[in-house]
Amino acid sequence: MTTNILITGGAGYLGSILSEHLLDHGCRVTVLDKLIYGEQNLFHLCSNLNFEFVFGDVRNEKLIASLISSTDVIIPLAAIVGAPGCDLDPLTATSVNLDAIRMINRLRSPSQLIIYPTSNSGYGTQSGEVFCTEETPLEPISLYGRTKCSAEAAVLDSPNSITLRLATVFGMSPRMRMDLLVNHFVYAALSDRYLVIFEKNFKRNYIHIRDVADCFIHCIENSAAMVGRPYNAGLDNANLSKEELALKIQEHVSDFYVHFSEIGSDPDKRNYIVSNQRLREAGFEARRGLDDGIRELIKGYRMLGRLPRKNI
Repeated sequence: MTTNILITGGAGYLGSILSEHLLDHGCRVTVLDKLIYGEQNLFHLCSNLNFEFVFGDVRNEKLIASLISSTDVIIPLAAIVGAPGCDLDPLTATSVNLDAIRMINRLRSPSQLIIYPTSNSGYGTQSGEVFCTEETPLEPISLYGRTKCSAEAAVLDSPNSITLRLATVFGMSPRMRMDLLVNHFVYAALSDRYLVIFEKNFKRNYIHIRDVADCFIHCIENSAAMVGRPYNAGLDNANLSKEELALKIQEHVSDFYVHFSEIGSDPDKRNYIVSNQRLREAGFEARRGLDDGIRELIKGYRMLGRLPRKNI
């Protein structure tokens, strides 16, 4: 029996890769998206008979209700992502990141699985020395972190639900994001050849975007044993400080100059290392390493050609 999957925000950075993986896995995928980042991100999927696209807003209750009615699995990706974006328009951020999730959760039946991705930035100002597990208290600082943690709590308070606390994602996508740390550092290494880094000892965990897509598939296939719990999703060998990440990139871009200076701060105060043991015990482990991702990004960024407004 073919699984029918609804992905809100499915034309975004993660959704465009996840849709491809799910279709390759034999699923029937419907994407709902407003296409605020352009319409080309899913062109490569249009020939697949199991792919459908709906233009619309995730806050449209009538539309959401009609789409959910024929769905087995709901993956809500639509979000205003990151602290700066949420602070720019707090009302929109709250309505998309939290209110829309509560609405989807209310409209679905207990038989419909929901897999909600949140960020492990909810761990906030930890020491960076003690591993955060799913039992570690969440201490979100920014509006972004608060909306995502509140949405996760609402999802987990209902039946047939799984949440994934994603590490910082990296890798190429049709809807590329340059603001994610690995993606940004590699881009700076290739375009500017230098980078000034603040809070160099602050640590984070990382995960490749295609490992995230594979993790969703694993959750769908093993939902009976996984529902009702949050899962950290990241690379156990990639709990790195900003300094360690920059030095790793220098191994691939030899003329990349890095300067460390206290000239800024992270609005989410992210400084933590994360244990992914619960997800590993559930049968899934990320397998694409940072070196693989850096090489991939270098190849992808070559396709950008001459950079805008730069005579190089």
